[in-house]
Amino acid sequence: MTRRSARATAVVAAGVVIVLGLLAHAGALVRPDTAVSDALYAGDDRPGWLSTSLAVATSPGLSVFRELVYLPVLGWLAVRRAWPALAWVAVAVVLVSPLTSAVKALVDRPRPQFAGGGARLDSPGFPSGHSSGVVTLVAVGLVLAWPRLAPVARRWWTAAGLALVLVVGATRLVLGVHFPSDVLGGWCLGLAWTLAVVLASDALPGGRAALPPR
Repeated sequence: MTRRSARATAVVAAGVVIVLGLLAHAGALVRPDTAVSDALYAGDDRPGWLSTSLAVATSPGLSVFRELVYLPVLGWLAVRRAWPALAWVAVAVVLVSPLTSAVKALVDRPRPQFAGGGARLDSPGFPSGHSSGVVTLVAVGLVLAWPRLAPVARRWWTAAGLALVLVVGATRLVLGVHFPSDVLGGWCLGLAWTLAVVLASDALPGGRAALPPR
């Protein structure tokens, strides 16, 4: 990805967040969101094995999961004295959660009102923190590893990352804790945030904060 395409992608993603946030705040997405949520929610009486499976599948979106994954990466970067890379990775990984919380507070959208889903959570629903978090998790990893991956490995890792993003997003709908637009807004926020940090840090391949090829 070039700086130009990364900049354009970040602007489009941020624009989607803004538009969806305004619509969600105004209540304009209630009908389509509710129709999809009603169709996908697994139910308050879902079996225990399904609840456990969903809890495991959704965990990559947790801030603690993301930070635990990147803690050894930060340690490795410190050993290599790759301070610019360490700085941008830490900023991207740690600050996406408070950024998401700030947007949640601005939009202040209620979650779905399923008894075993969003109704049991007090925090606003837009955007999904799990969704923004898992996109950041994947995007940071791809930017870090890209110069060191062979072309075939790049395709496989990108596909695996996209699959993880989709799985986590789907779990938020099946669990009934988010609307579809919450998930889409979270994906776009995570992408816009990560690309903004990458661009500001000059961390794309060949930049001063990028890891060199093998």
